[in-house]
Amino acid sequence: MRYDFEGKVAVVTGAASGIGRATAVAFAASGAAVVVADLEAARGEETVALATAAGGRAVFQCCDVSSASDVEALTARAVNEFGRLDFAHNNAGINSLAADEWESKHWDRSVGVNLTGVMLCMRAEAAVMLTQGKGAIVNTASINGLVGNASQPAYTATKHAVVGLTRHGALKWARKGIRVNCVCPGVIDTPMVEGVAAHPEIRKIMENMTPLGRFGQPEEVAAGVLWLCSDAASFITGHPLVIDGGATAD
Repeated sequence: MRYDFEGKVAVVTGAASGIGRATAVAFAASGAAVVVADLEAARGEETVALATAAGGRAVFQCCDVSSASDVEALTARAVNEFGRLDFAHNNAGINSLAADEWESKHWDRSVGVNLTGVMLCMRAEAAVMLTQGKGAIVNTASINGLVGNASQPAYTATKHAVVGLTRHGALKWARKGIRVNCVCPGVIDTPMVEGVAAHPEIRKIMENMTPLGRFGQPEEVAAGVLWLCSDAASFITGHPLVIDGGATAD
């Protein structure tokens, strides 16, 4: 579905591939100008090209979301380039496949990107949106932010925290025109998942873990993000939207 986002401006982090790329392109196809943010410049520029081809305006901004100065530069780029900031999809995240996520170096990096990064983005985005009196923020959590996972302590802990931070933001800014929600994807066919499901047999096992019997597509998550940003979701805030093919219903 395409929304009428003409004249609106969106920031999408982690937009060089996967869910972030799909969301950036979907925003552009609905008429929004998009700031594509990521650390991978070449792939980020590919997303810009796709967004432009979809009919929107887009620019790339290199951004490490765990850096406060990078995040502040990102929101400043949106305002300087396009004049405002209406929507933000805080999607950048990592899923450590290290043998021991309890090691400090893996834990600290996961917390820095998955949690602190979301906090820094929300803080900077809200500062702009408050001056406008309106805005919508969507964070990417995970079904691992709603249920436990025995093999990924850092990822599970940070995604649970993103759900909590989303609810905090929703309450903090509810009377100031800013809605804050999050999406909780299940297994989505992205480069992050490809690293785990490269072998056909493993992929089949993972597909069978989802009641619908397949991986979700990035565009299906992007559809949820745009809906949460749209006026169709104007009475929704603080909500973790589950997009998982029925995985958490089992």
